[in-house]
Formats: sequence, C-alpha cells, structure tokens
Amino acid sequence: MTYLRRLGSTDLRIAPLVLGGNVFGWTADRQASFAVLDAFVAGGGTMIDTADVYSAWVDGHRGGESETMIGEWLKASGKRDQVLIATKVGMLPGEGGEKLAPARIAAAAEASLRRLGTDRIDLYYAHQDDESVPQEAVLDAFGRLIDAGKVRVIGASNFHAGRLKSAVDAAKASGLPRYHVLQPEYNLVSRHTFEGELQDYCVTENIGVLPYYGLASGFLTGKYRSRDDLNQSVRGGRMGDLLEGKGAAVLAAMDDVADDTGATHAQIALAWLITQPGVTAPIASATRVEQVEDLLPAMTLALSKEQLDRLDAAGA
Repeated sequence: MTYLRRLGSTDLRIAPLVLGGNVFGWTADRQASFAVLDAFVAGGGTMIDTADVYSAWVDGHRGGESETMIGEWLKASGKRDQVLIATKVGMLPGEGGEKLAPARIAAAAEASLRRLGTDRIDLYYAHQDDESVPQEAVLDAFGRLIDAGKVRVIGASNFHAGRLKSAVDAAKASGLPRYHVLQPEYNLVSRHTFEGELQDYCVTENIGVLPYYGLASGFLTGKYRSRDDLNQSVRGGRMGDLLEGKGAAVLAAMDDVADDTGATHAQIALAWLITQPGVTAPIASATRVEQVEDLLPAMTLALSKEQLDRLDAAGA
C-alpha cells in the first residue's frame, strides 16, 4: 500500500506522486485519459493536478478541456472520494476579469466546479502572481470560497520568494487564509528558481511543495541523448539547451544510478525530487498506461545517500 505524506501543515495526506492533468483532452483522448486515471488510482495515486487554462494553447480549445475530461471520469468511475483534485485560477481570462481579480476568482471557481462535476476543490492555486491586485484582496476572495465549503486548501504556483513571503505575512496580519502549498518548476536540470531562499522559506513555514516539470518535459527520461534525438516529439526542440548545458552530466549520473538500482530514468528523477527538503510530491503526466506504470515505482524507490549525492553534484 502506498504511504501517504502530510501536505504542509494542512490536513490533506497524499501519495508522494501527483498526476498531471495537462494532457487530458489534448494529447490524451477520452479513452486514454480514463485509462491513465484508472491506472494511477489503482497504483496508489491520490491527487490529480489540473488548471482551468488547460489546454487553451491548442488551436480550437478554449480552456477547461482537462477539467471537463477529469469531471467525466469522476462521474463515470465513481471515484471522487478516492482522489484529491487540485486546479488553478489566474491564467484564463473570462467572467470577472483577468488573472487574480477577486471577481475572476469567484467566477473561475464556479466554472471549474461545474466542469469537474464536484462540490469542492481540494487544492486551489493562484496559477501565477498578480501584482495588480492587493494580496489581501486575493486572499479574501479565496477565503470566501473556503467559507462556502467550495475550496479546502489554497496554494501558489510560480511565486518567487518575496511575494510568497509577503502573501503569508498579509494572511497572518489580516486573519485571512494563507497559502499552504507551492507549485514551482523544479527538477534535476532546473534547480535555480526553487533552491535557496524559496526552498528555505517553504521548509521554515511548512509549506508543502508539489513541483511541476519533474521530468523536464521528458528530458530526464533519457530519450534525448543527441541532436539527432530532438525530433522525437514536439517538445524536442526545447532540449537542445539542456544537452549543451549540464543535461549530459545529469544523464550520465542517472545512467550510473540506473545500473545500480535497475530503476528507470523517470523513476530516478522523481525519486530524487521526493527526497528534497520541503517537497511533498512531484507532478508528472502520462498519456498511456505504460507510462503510469513506469512512474508509480518512484513513490517507493529508495536512493542511497551516495546516489543522491552523485545526482546532486551532476545537476548543481
């Protein structure tokens, strides 16, 4: 049975891997999405991460496609009480304005609840910071949703240390709900935006960290080894800079750890994240059941101190 971790100082307990929902209704159709979701829950997964803006970047999409797909799966599977749902507001304009305008937060939450077919959002994020709105007003808008029983816990995504700290200070000073979770970009080849001040603050304040891009858009699966590999997917073009930088050294260290453990590169990348101070669980997405089955063992993969040190040194 999968062990559960407490998410920051909240009463939520989750498995140490979160399923990313950005692919649902985009690169994963209904059949594939349902199969991936079923496999994740069957394997001990407990939290599904999405956002209202997924997948507005696709021609013909308006946003909400992922939430709608997850909602259809929740209804068909009857598994709402077996999972926690995280979604976000702040990148999809619509009723009430843009970003984190209080009226936008209220309207976006209702729209997300409707698409998800549920009466509550377990974890609701500010998807990005919005300096045009006083932080007290943003937190008050979230607080109204919490008071109404529509949201359980709030979090911040893509906030830098100074703004996260000022938001928490504002909450304390005004008696408003605070951000209990941070979702930053963080992985073996992208460490500078989280490690240091932001990570230290999350540890001090017991803010649970759920990093995205845990596999660096697939780079850390090991399938991009040379320039010739970059045409393997639509994301391949982004991998050239990683190969030119520390990516090759990280892959070499991962190769060694894979030889030692028999684990796959994806499992190693996620297991490394699970051990990092402040991190509760990394987020990873999948479009096929086989990919889910490759990700799940990361939750119980124990890397030795020597192996962790080797990976740290390569990605530093």
